[in-house]
Amino acid sequence: MTDLNVTPLNALHRELGARMVPFAGYDMPVQYPMGVLKEHLHCREKAGLFDVSHMGQVILRAPGGYRAVAQAMEALVPVDLLGLGEGRQRYGVFTNEAGGILDDLMLANYGDHMFVVVNAACKSGDIAHMRAGLPGVTVEEITDRALLALQGPAAEAVLAALVPGVAAMRFMDVGVFGSDFGELRISRSGYTGEDGFEISVAEGQAEALARALLTHEEVAPVGLGARDSLRLEAGLCLYGHDIDTTTTPVEAGLGWAIQKVRRAGGARAGGFPGAARILAELAGGAPRMRVGLRPEGRAPMREGTPLLAGAEGGEALGLITSGGFGPTIGGPVAMGYVPARLAVPGTTLYGEVRARRLPVTVSALPFVPARFKR
Repeated sequence: MTDLNVTPLNALHRELGARMVPFAGYDMPVQYPMGVLKEHLHCREKAGLFDVSHMGQVILRAPGGYRAVAQAMEALVPVDLLGLGEGRQRYGVFTNEAGGILDDLMLANYGDHMFVVVNAACKSGDIAHMRAGLPGVTVEEITDRALLALQGPAAEAVLAALVPGVAAMRFMDVGVFGSDFGELRISRSGYTGEDGFEISVAEGQAEALARALLTHEEVAPVGLGARDSLRLEAGLCLYGHDIDTTTTPVEAGLGWAIQKVRRAGGARAGGFPGAARILAELAGGAPRMRVGLRPEGRAPMREGTPLLAGAEGGEALGLITSGGFGPTIGGPVAMGYVPARLAVPGTTLYGEVRARRLPVTVSALPFVPARFKR
Protein backbone atom coordinates (compact mmCIF):
# COMPACT_ATOMS: atom_id res chain seq x y z
CA MET A 1 0.00 0.00 0.00
CA THR A 2 2.85 2.40 0.82
CA ASP A 3 3.99 2.30 -2.80
CA LEU A 4 0.60 3.33 -4.19
CA ASN A 5 -0.40 6.88 -5.03
CA VAL A 6 -3.75 8.09 -3.72
CA THR A 7 -6.23 10.52 -5.25
CA PRO A 8 -7.77 13.44 -3.32
CA LEU A 9 -10.94 11.33 -2.96
CA ASN A 10 -9.29 8.33 -1.32
CA ALA A 11 -10.80 8.95 2.12
CA LEU A 12 -14.26 9.49 0.60
CA HIS A 13 -14.04 6.20 -1.30
CA ARG A 14 -13.32 4.38 1.95
CA GLU A 15 -16.11 6.21 3.77
CA LEU A 16 -18.50 5.10 1.01
CA GLY A 17 -17.46 1.47 1.52
CA ALA A 18 -15.43 1.02 -1.67
CA ARG A 19 -13.34 -2.07 -2.25
CA MET A 20 -9.94 -0.66 -3.17
CA VAL A 21 -7.42 -2.23 -5.55
CA PRO A 22 -4.07 -1.22 -7.05
CA PHE A 23 -4.54 0.23 -10.55
CA ALA A 24 -1.89 2.00 -12.66
CA GLY A 25 0.10 2.75 -9.51
CA TYR A 26 -2.90 4.16 -7.62
CA ASP A 27 -5.16 2.92 -4.83
CA MET A 28 -8.50 2.97 -6.65
CA PRO A 29 -12.12 1.86 -5.99
CA VAL A 30 -13.12 -1.17 -8.04
CA GLN A 31 -16.68 -1.23 -6.65
CA TYR A 32 -18.92 0.09 -3.89
CA PRO A 33 -21.53 -1.80 -1.80
CA MET A 34 -24.08 -1.42 -4.63
CA GLY A 35 -21.94 -3.82 -6.70
CA VAL A 36 -20.65 -3.67 -10.26
CA LEU A 37 -23.90 -4.76 -11.95
CA LYS A 38 -26.08 -2.18 -10.19
CA GLU A 39 -23.45 0.55 -10.57
CA HIS A 40 -23.34 -0.13 -14.31
CA LEU A 41 -27.12 0.01 -14.71
CA HIS A 42 -27.40 3.09 -12.48
CA CYS A 43 -25.00 4.95 -14.79
CA ARG A 44 -26.99 3.91 -17.87
CA GLU A 45 -30.33 4.89 -16.27
CA LYS A 46 -29.42 7.89 -14.07
CA ALA A 47 -25.85 9.09 -13.37
CA GLY A 48 -22.59 7.64 -12.11
CA LEU A 49 -19.73 9.55 -10.47
CA PHE A 50 -16.23 8.29 -11.25
CA ASP A 51 -12.89 9.30 -9.77
CA VAL A 52 -10.46 9.53 -12.70
CA SER A 53 -7.89 11.64 -10.90
CA HIS A 54 -5.21 9.04 -11.64
CA MET A 55 -5.17 10.17 -15.28
CA GLY A 56 -2.61 12.72 -16.39
CA GLN A 57 -3.60 16.37 -16.89
CA VAL A 58 -1.12 18.38 -18.94
CA ILE A 59 -1.04 21.98 -20.20
CA LEU A 60 0.99 22.82 -23.33
CA ARG A 61 2.02 26.41 -23.99
CA ALA A 62 4.16 28.14 -26.60
CA PRO A 63 4.95 31.80 -27.44
CA GLY A 64 2.68 31.54 -30.49
CA GLY A 65 -0.30 30.38 -28.40
CA TYR A 66 -2.55 27.45 -29.24
CA ARG A 67 -1.72 27.53 -32.94
CA ALA A 68 2.00 27.07 -32.29
CA VAL A 69 1.30 24.19 -29.92
CA ALA A 70 -1.08 22.55 -32.40
CA GLN A 71 1.44 22.79 -35.22
CA ALA A 72 4.08 21.11 -33.07
CA MET A 73 1.71 18.44 -31.75
CA GLU A 74 0.63 17.43 -35.26
CA ALA A 75 4.11 15.89 -35.60
CA LEU A 76 3.20 13.41 -32.85
CA VAL A 77 -0.47 12.62 -33.57
CA PRO A 78 -2.44 11.96 -36.81
CA VAL A 79 -5.07 14.52 -35.81
CA ASP A 80 -6.19 17.87 -37.26
CA LEU A 81 -5.35 20.14 -34.35
CA LEU A 82 -4.87 23.35 -36.33
CA GLY A 83 -8.49 23.02 -37.44
CA LEU A 84 -9.80 22.39 -33.92
CA GLY A 85 -11.95 25.33 -32.82
CA GLU A 86 -11.50 27.13 -29.52
CA GLY A 87 -13.58 25.49 -26.81
CA ARG A 88 -13.49 22.09 -28.53
CA GLN A 89 -11.55 18.87 -28.03
CA ARG A 90 -10.62 15.80 -30.05
CA TYR A 91 -9.64 12.23 -29.37
CA GLY A 92 -6.22 11.26 -30.68
CA VAL A 93 -3.40 8.73 -30.44
CA PHE A 94 0.37 8.97 -30.12
CA THR A 95 1.91 6.71 -32.75
CA ASN A 96 5.37 5.18 -33.13
CA GLU A 97 7.47 4.79 -36.26
CA ALA A 98 5.94 1.35 -36.94
CA GLY A 99 2.43 2.83 -36.87
CA GLY A 100 1.62 1.34 -33.47
CA ILE A 101 -0.19 3.22 -30.70
CA LEU A 102 1.79 4.56 -27.74
CA ASP A 103 -1.32 5.86 -25.98
CA ASP A 104 -4.72 7.40 -26.65
CA LEU A 105 -5.53 10.84 -25.29
CA MET A 106 -7.82 13.86 -25.38
CA LEU A 107 -6.61 17.19 -26.81
CA ALA A 108 -8.47 20.45 -26.17
CA ASN A 109 -8.17 24.01 -27.51
CA TYR A 110 -8.40 26.52 -24.66
CA GLY A 111 -7.51 29.54 -26.78
CA ASP A 112 -4.03 30.35 -25.53
CA HIS A 113 -2.99 26.80 -24.65
CA MET A 114 -3.73 23.11 -25.24
CA PHE A 115 -5.03 20.89 -22.47
CA VAL A 116 -4.22 17.19 -22.74
CA VAL A 117 -5.52 14.22 -20.74
CA VAL A 118 -3.51 10.99 -20.94
CA ASN A 119 -3.89 7.52 -19.44
CA ALA A 120 -2.53 6.91 -15.96
CA ALA A 121 -0.31 3.95 -16.86
CA CYS A 122 1.29 5.90 -19.72
CA LYS A 123 1.47 9.27 -17.96
CA SER A 124 5.22 9.53 -17.34
CA GLY A 125 6.08 8.11 -20.76
CA ASP A 126 3.65 10.45 -22.53
CA ILE A 127 5.02 13.51 -20.74
CA ALA A 128 8.59 12.53 -21.63
CA HIS A 129 7.47 11.91 -25.22
CA MET A 130 5.94 15.39 -25.45
CA ARG A 131 8.93 17.09 -23.85
CA ALA A 132 11.26 15.38 -26.32
CA GLY A 133 9.05 15.85 -29.37
CA LEU A 134 7.65 19.37 -28.92
CA PRO A 135 10.54 21.85 -29.28
CA GLY A 136 9.60 25.33 -28.09
CA VAL A 137 6.58 24.04 -26.17
CA THR A 138 6.34 24.12 -22.38
CA VAL A 139 4.90 20.83 -21.07
CA GLU A 140 3.40 21.33 -17.61
CA GLU A 141 1.99 18.37 -15.72
CA ILE A 142 -0.87 19.45 -13.45
CA THR A 143 -0.46 17.69 -10.10
CA ASP A 144 -2.73 19.76 -7.84
CA ARG A 145 -6.10 19.02 -9.46
CA ALA A 146 -8.48 16.06 -9.30
CA LEU A 147 -10.52 14.79 -12.24
CA LEU A 148 -14.10 13.57 -11.85
CA ALA A 149 -16.42 12.09 -14.47
CA LEU A 150 -20.19 12.43 -14.15
CA GLN A 151 -21.86 10.15 -16.68
CA GLY A 152 -25.42 9.21 -17.55
CA PRO A 153 -28.74 10.70 -18.70
CA ALA A 154 -29.18 12.69 -15.48
CA ALA A 155 -25.66 14.18 -15.60
CA GLU A 156 -26.67 17.45 -17.27
CA ALA A 157 -29.44 18.30 -14.81
CA VAL A 158 -27.30 17.39 -11.80
CA LEU A 159 -24.21 19.36 -12.85
CA ALA A 160 -26.25 22.31 -14.15
CA ALA A 161 -27.71 22.75 -10.67
CA LEU A 162 -24.18 23.57 -9.50
CA VAL A 163 -22.73 25.05 -12.71
CA PRO A 164 -25.61 26.43 -14.81
CA GLY A 165 -23.54 27.14 -17.94
CA VAL A 166 -22.85 23.48 -18.68
CA ALA A 167 -26.34 22.82 -20.03
CA ALA A 168 -25.48 24.68 -23.24
CA MET A 169 -22.41 22.52 -23.93
CA ARG A 170 -22.38 20.00 -26.79
CA PHE A 171 -20.47 16.72 -26.98
CA MET A 172 -16.72 17.50 -27.00
CA ASP A 173 -17.13 21.12 -25.93
CA VAL A 174 -14.73 22.34 -23.23
CA GLY A 175 -14.66 25.43 -21.05
CA VAL A 176 -13.62 27.05 -17.78
CA PHE A 177 -16.44 27.76 -15.32
CA GLY A 178 -16.61 29.57 -12.00
CA SER A 179 -18.32 27.73 -9.15
CA ASP A 180 -18.62 27.41 -5.39
CA PHE A 181 -15.79 24.88 -5.74
CA GLY A 182 -13.39 27.25 -7.44
CA GLU A 183 -12.51 27.34 -11.11
CA LEU A 184 -13.59 24.18 -12.93
CA ARG A 185 -12.24 22.99 -16.26
CA ILE A 186 -15.12 21.01 -17.80
CA SER A 187 -15.50 18.92 -20.96
CA ARG A 188 -18.71 17.33 -22.20
CA SER A 189 -17.20 13.92 -22.74
CA GLY A 190 -16.45 10.66 -20.99
CA TYR A 191 -15.79 6.99 -21.62
CA THR A 192 -19.10 5.21 -21.03
CA GLY A 193 -21.07 5.91 -24.21
CA GLU A 194 -23.43 8.07 -22.15
CA ASP A 195 -23.85 11.83 -22.11
CA GLY A 196 -21.79 13.38 -19.35
CA PHE A 197 -18.92 15.55 -18.24
CA GLU A 198 -15.33 15.36 -17.05
CA ILE A 199 -14.50 17.96 -14.41
CA SER A 200 -11.02 19.11 -13.40
CA VAL A 201 -11.16 20.67 -9.93
CA ALA A 202 -8.54 21.90 -7.45
CA GLU A 203 -7.60 18.97 -5.21
CA GLY A 204 -8.64 20.86 -2.09
CA GLN A 205 -12.18 21.26 -3.46
CA ALA A 206 -12.55 17.78 -4.99
CA GLU A 207 -14.20 16.09 -2.02
CA ALA A 208 -16.66 18.95 -1.50
CA LEU A 209 -17.64 18.81 -5.18
CA ALA A 210 -18.02 15.03 -5.11
CA ARG A 211 -20.19 15.22 -1.99
CA ALA A 212 -22.35 17.92 -3.56
CA LEU A 213 -22.91 15.75 -6.64
CA LEU A 214 -23.65 12.69 -4.50
CA THR A 215 -26.38 14.51 -2.58
CA HIS A 216 -28.55 14.06 -5.69
CA GLU A 217 -30.43 10.76 -5.50
CA GLU A 218 -29.80 10.26 -9.22
CA VAL A 219 -26.03 10.03 -8.61
CA ALA A 220 -24.20 6.95 -7.31
CA PRO A 221 -20.44 6.38 -7.00
CA VAL A 222 -19.11 3.98 -9.62
CA GLY A 223 -15.83 2.05 -9.53
CA LEU A 224 -13.39 0.62 -12.04
CA GLY A 225 -15.39 -2.59 -12.49
CA ALA A 226 -18.46 -0.89 -13.95
CA ARG A 227 -16.29 1.66 -15.75
CA ASP A 228 -14.79 -1.26 -17.67
CA SER A 229 -18.11 -2.92 -18.51
CA LEU A 230 -19.61 0.43 -19.57
CA ARG A 231 -16.77 1.26 -21.97
CA LEU A 232 -16.80 -2.31 -23.32
CA GLU A 233 -20.52 -2.12 -24.15
CA ALA A 234 -19.79 1.25 -25.79
CA GLY A 235 -17.12 -0.39 -27.98
CA LEU A 236 -14.37 1.84 -26.58
CA CYS A 237 -10.74 0.72 -26.47
CA LEU A 238 -8.74 0.29 -23.28
CA TYR A 239 -5.05 1.06 -23.75
CA GLY A 240 -2.79 -1.90 -23.04
CA HIS A 241 -5.61 -4.29 -23.90
CA ASP A 242 -7.42 -3.40 -27.15
CA ILE A 243 -4.73 -1.01 -28.39
CA ASP A 244 -0.98 -0.96 -27.84
CA THR A 245 2.29 -0.56 -29.74
CA THR A 246 1.46 -3.59 -31.91
CA THR A 247 -1.89 -2.20 -33.18
CA THR A 248 -2.35 0.60 -35.69
CA PRO A 249 -5.22 3.09 -35.52
CA VAL A 250 -6.73 1.56 -38.65
CA GLU A 251 -6.63 -1.99 -37.29
CA ALA A 252 -8.21 -0.70 -34.09
CA GLY A 253 -11.12 0.88 -35.99
CA LEU A 254 -9.97 4.38 -35.06
CA GLY A 255 -9.67 5.69 -38.59
CA TRP A 256 -12.49 8.14 -37.79
CA ALA A 257 -10.03 9.98 -35.51
CA ILE A 258 -7.73 10.78 -38.46
CA GLN A 259 -9.27 13.76 -40.23
CA LYS A 260 -9.20 14.21 -44.00
CA VAL A 261 -6.57 16.96 -43.87
CA ARG A 262 -4.03 14.49 -42.36
CA ARG A 263 -4.76 11.72 -44.86
CA ALA A 264 -3.22 11.15 -48.29
CA GLY A 265 -4.20 14.07 -50.50
CA GLY A 266 -4.94 16.32 -47.53
CA ALA A 267 -3.32 19.70 -47.02
CA ARG A 268 -1.20 18.35 -44.13
CA ALA A 269 -1.06 14.67 -45.02
CA GLY A 270 1.28 12.53 -42.95
CA GLY A 271 4.08 14.10 -40.97
CA PHE A 272 3.42 11.92 -37.90
CA PRO A 273 5.26 8.76 -36.77
CA GLY A 274 4.23 5.66 -38.72
CA ALA A 275 2.47 7.73 -41.39
CA ALA A 276 3.52 5.52 -44.30
CA ARG A 277 1.90 2.40 -42.85
CA ILE A 278 -1.14 4.17 -41.41
CA LEU A 279 -1.96 6.09 -44.60
CA ALA A 280 -1.50 2.92 -46.66
CA GLU A 281 -3.94 1.06 -44.42
CA LEU A 282 -6.45 3.91 -44.58
CA ALA A 283 -6.32 3.70 -48.37
CA GLY A 284 -6.15 -0.06 -48.87
CA GLY A 285 -7.35 -1.61 -45.63
CA ALA A 286 -5.56 -3.30 -42.74
CA PRO A 287 -4.88 -7.06 -42.67
CA ARG A 288 -6.76 -7.47 -39.38
CA MET A 289 -9.49 -5.50 -37.62
CA ARG A 290 -10.89 -5.01 -34.14
CA VAL A 291 -14.42 -6.39 -33.98
CA GLY A 292 -17.24 -6.82 -31.51
CA LEU A 293 -17.93 -10.39 -30.43
CA ARG A 294 -21.05 -11.96 -28.90
CA PRO A 295 -20.36 -15.34 -27.24
CA GLU A 296 -23.31 -17.71 -27.16
CA GLY A 297 -24.82 -18.50 -23.78
CA ARG A 298 -24.24 -16.60 -20.55
CA ALA A 299 -20.56 -17.24 -19.83
CA PRO A 300 -18.17 -14.37 -20.70
CA MET A 301 -15.05 -14.94 -22.77
CA ARG A 302 -12.23 -13.04 -21.10
CA GLU A 303 -9.16 -11.27 -22.41
CA GLY A 304 -6.63 -13.71 -23.85
CA THR A 305 -9.22 -16.24 -25.09
CA PRO A 306 -7.94 -17.69 -28.41
CA LEU A 307 -10.18 -17.23 -31.46
CA LEU A 308 -10.27 -20.03 -34.03
CA ALA A 309 -11.94 -20.58 -37.38
CA GLY A 310 -13.56 -23.95 -36.69
CA ALA A 311 -15.18 -26.05 -33.99
CA GLU A 312 -12.32 -28.49 -34.57
CA GLY A 313 -8.96 -27.86 -36.16
CA GLY A 314 -9.06 -24.73 -38.27
CA GLU A 315 -6.99 -21.59 -38.39
CA ALA A 316 -5.87 -19.71 -35.26
CA LEU A 317 -7.20 -16.21 -35.86
CA GLY A 318 -6.27 -14.07 -32.88
CA LEU A 319 -7.23 -13.30 -29.29
CA ILE A 320 -10.00 -11.61 -27.38
CA THR A 321 -8.60 -8.35 -26.02
CA SER A 322 -11.50 -7.38 -23.72
CA GLY A 323 -14.40 -9.48 -22.53
CA GLY A 324 -17.02 -9.63 -19.82
CA PHE A 325 -20.71 -9.55 -19.07
CA GLY A 326 -22.73 -6.68 -20.54
CA PRO A 327 -25.39 -5.78 -17.95
CA THR A 328 -27.32 -3.50 -20.31
CA ILE A 329 -27.78 -6.21 -22.92
CA GLY A 330 -27.97 -9.07 -20.45
CA GLY A 331 -25.25 -11.22 -21.94
CA PRO A 332 -21.53 -11.59 -22.57
CA VAL A 333 -19.71 -9.20 -24.89
CA ALA A 334 -16.11 -9.03 -26.08
CA MET A 335 -13.75 -7.38 -28.53
CA GLY A 336 -10.77 -8.82 -30.37
CA TYR A 337 -8.80 -8.83 -33.59
CA VAL A 338 -9.54 -11.08 -36.55
CA PRO A 339 -8.39 -11.16 -40.18
CA ALA A 340 -10.14 -8.46 -42.18
CA ARG A 341 -11.95 -11.02 -44.33
CA LEU A 342 -13.75 -12.31 -41.23
CA ALA A 343 -14.56 -8.90 -39.73
CA VAL A 344 -18.11 -9.08 -41.02
CA PRO A 345 -21.06 -8.97 -38.59
CA GLY A 346 -22.75 -12.36 -38.43
CA THR A 347 -19.57 -14.38 -39.00
CA THR A 348 -19.29 -17.35 -36.61
CA LEU A 349 -15.93 -17.98 -34.95
CA TYR A 350 -14.93 -20.11 -31.96
CA GLY A 351 -13.39 -19.12 -28.66
CA GLU A 352 -11.35 -21.72 -26.80
CA VAL A 353 -12.33 -21.76 -23.11
CA ARG A 354 -10.82 -24.45 -20.87
CA ALA A 355 -10.02 -26.67 -23.87
CA ARG A 356 -13.57 -26.34 -25.24
CA ARG A 357 -14.44 -24.42 -28.39
CA LEU A 358 -17.56 -22.33 -28.04
CA PRO A 359 -19.25 -20.33 -30.80
CA VAL A 360 -18.93 -16.54 -30.88
CA THR A 361 -20.50 -14.22 -33.45
CA VAL A 362 -18.83 -11.15 -34.93
CA SER A 363 -20.93 -8.12 -34.02
CA ALA A 364 -21.04 -4.47 -35.04
CA LEU A 365 -19.76 -1.96 -32.47
CA PRO A 366 -20.92 -0.44 -30.23
CA PHE A 367 -23.05 -3.00 -28.46
CA VAL A 368 -25.05 -0.17 -26.84
CA PRO A 369 -25.73 2.96 -28.93
CA ALA A 370 -23.96 6.13 -27.77
CA ARG A 371 -26.15 8.84 -26.27
CA PHE A 372 -23.91 11.88 -26.60
CA LYS A 373 -25.47 15.36 -26.86
CA ARG A 374 -24.68 16.51 -30.38
